[in-house]
Amino acid sequence: MSTFSIRDLEHLSGIKAHTIRIWEQRYELIKPKRTDTNIRYYDDRDLKLILNVALLKENGVKISKIAEMTEGEMQHEVLNLTERNLRFPEQIHSLTIAMVDLDEERFEKIISTNILKLGFEKTMMNIIYPFLSKIGILWQTGAINPAQEHFISNLVRQKLIAAIDGQYSVSSDKAKKYILFLPEGELHELSLLFADYIIKSRNNKTVYLGQSLPFMDLSAVTDIHKPDYLLSVLTTVPGPSEIQPYVDRLSSSFPDTEILLTGFQVVGQDLECPENVTIFNRLEQLIQFVEENTLSIA
Repeated sequence: MSTFSIRDLEHLSGIKAHTIRIWEQRYELIKPKRTDTNIRYYDDRDLKLILNVALLKENGVKISKIAEMTEGEMQHEVLNLTERNLRFPEQIHSLTIAMVDLDEERFEKIISTNILKLGFEKTMMNIIYPFLSKIGILWQTGAINPAQEHFISNLVRQKLIAAIDGQYSVSSDKAKKYILFLPEGELHELSLLFADYIIKSRNNKTVYLGQSLPFMDLSAVTDIHKPDYLLSVLTTVPGPSEIQPYVDRLSSSFPDTEILLTGFQVVGQDLECPENVTIFNRLEQLIQFVEENTLSIA
């Protein structure tokens, strides 16, 4: 069982800690536990309660009415709301609850419903990516545990791989070719998988090399395939002191190839970009680039 501070509840639900304390006193909506040293803490059940309260309140249900609901009534209202309401914040909220509960069935229902109505790409851009950004922050601050983060990440990965497989087609010889890779030591693969989907869905060719690729192997594959573009997502490596030399090495090692980079280690870092290197600050920029550079195939 996970434990949470009142600040964790605030970050997860968007409800100010001061407001939560008022609700504790006025409505007895939630009752914190205390450690042997009298420090307040909350458990998984408290977190789900606050998440449900936040969603109902955002949709116009008065807090006094929410306080009168049983736990079962509250969950029923939340399920009804999220199933009929496709506003993105509600869907992200529901995914957060599925993550806390490690509820794969609930996750599948939310994602499948949104893909059916919005399409895979819009579901990724408007729901899954904002959700992953949220849990990334929560994981770094310790508000969720590694098991919950891995649970959701692996489910999203399965969806991405299935969507990529569905994009297989015989590309024209004139189609642009991309090599996708993560540098050695980099394991955060979801953004690279989504880039693979974006590129393939627009009738381009990809060579997907995946996680933690040694530079020597990247050179060997590039020599064989002669790609138009190399694309990588640098989330945790190389580190701040190593990123500029790494970008310069990519540029000088592959002077005839355009290098496309994104990720935390390069976005907003005031790097000096060689002529054949492009940094995308947002995923929308990558999509625009791919579309503008995709040949029209009759």
